[in-house]
Amino acid sequence: MRSRTGGALLLCGLTVAIIGCTPDKARQPGSPPTPGAAGAGDTYYPNDGNGGYDAVDYHVSVSFDPGEGILDGDTTVTATATQHLSRFNLDLRGLEVTSVEVDGTRAEFVREGEAELVITPATPVREGTTFRTRVRYGGKPQEANGYQLGANGWQQSASGGAFVLGEPHSAAFWYPVNETPRDKATFRLDARVPDGWSAISIGTEEGTTSADGWTTWSWSEQTPVASYLTTLAVDKFDIERTKLADGTPVLTAYAPGTESKRADGDRVGEVIEFLGEHFGEYPLDTAGGIYLAEEIGFSLETQGRPTYAEWADLETVVHEIAHQWYGNSVSIDSWADICLNECLASYSQWLWAEGKQDMDLDERYHDAIQRVRGDERFWSAKLYDMGAGNEFGGVYDKGILAVHALRRQIGEEAFARVLPEWSAAHRDGNASWPEFERFVTDIAGQDLGEFFDTWFRGTAMPADEFLFPGSLRR
Repeated sequence: MRSRTGGALLLCGLTVAIIGCTPDKARQPGSPPTPGAAGAGDTYYPNDGNGGYDAVDYHVSVSFDPGEGILDGDTTVTATATQHLSRFNLDLRGLEVTSVEVDGTRAEFVREGEAELVITPATPVREGTTFRTRVRYGGKPQEANGYQLGANGWQQSASGGAFVLGEPHSAAFWYPVNETPRDKATFRLDARVPDGWSAISIGTEEGTTSADGWTTWSWSEQTPVASYLTTLAVDKFDIERTKLADGTPVLTAYAPGTESKRADGDRVGEVIEFLGEHFGEYPLDTAGGIYLAEEIGFSLETQGRPTYAEWADLETVVHEIAHQWYGNSVSIDSWADICLNECLASYSQWLWAEGKQDMDLDERYHDAIQRVRGDERFWSAKLYDMGAGNEFGGVYDKGILAVHALRRQIGEEAFARVLPEWSAAHRDGNASWPEFERFVTDIAGQDLGEFFDTWFRGTAMPADEFLFPGSLRR
């Protein structure tokens, strides 16, 4: 994600309760079935996601008529039970559920709280079993909720279409999901819209079929994806299809009014090639973008095909494509770890300026330090474990300075290893910020504890030894 104002300063313009048994006993054959947890365990958003299963695949089928604003959905969630389940939850906001089936047999269900769909199958699901839950639902999607950088969820576009976008929440606004980045899964979508409208999503374009005045657009993302990185955008898009040099398909969709964005969209291949020199092999099977003519507060790294706000520029393209390595391929374990995504993606903008514009980054760093030296608010933003609702307070500006200081602290050779080796080591998985600290420390062969504490956990300007390491020292 890149906010509209994120980085403006520096860019010169951007406890688990165990009830009645131990975990080992719970896994023994013959143990009684128990409910899956109503949250995935992230302390920032304890109600997000669910326990008791791992999602494997989502097959989402929706029909949406922009004129009426009504969405009808039929989604099948394939999952593997991680305990003997008497019941389990999915996340779904608004929308009326009409039926639920588990492995083809009708199941009981109730709605609880803001987003819980509680499902009780006719027969408990045994641990280790792969099971399929089909949910039919519909109605007018709930309007997006406000969040730190802007609205998260389903939104109407100025052209009369709609799109769904947000971090940490968006998927549960339009399909039942285990809404936590800890549970990545493959994703398929069949989106039916009236003829003349396009339904753009992530993954490989599988084709379209038309009947009775409606067109169904089919998409498939076979690289596991965190649910907030899925999307649906309905508009009268102008679509361009090309390929990267290695044959990777590129699909870019331009909403009416975004004609001026083509110059940036045409540089996707160049950006991927440049970032690949620093980060390693591009980790996804598709590339491209979705350009919206919407004045929203952020652009988002929707998997393989980022979604851009009206104000997005080339630096935003660089930032969102960098996320395909840091955030998408390697996803956070907890929202406290968000610097793993945003600090590294933000620093990609500096790498671009250095490599493409011959910018002296040490000089740029010193200029930035001069501007924020006495700014207590700037330095008070923590970069790790910053607290719920504060995830994006410092990662776009202080985060860039911290990564550049880290680069100078460990030296060019070590830094050049960190970026690609980190993404390769955790490809298609999840990781935490403390893991990253240990990873960098091992490569650098230095004791970096105090450095990481002062820069990433601290709330004051670092002492000079950490503020000006290596070539930054004058």
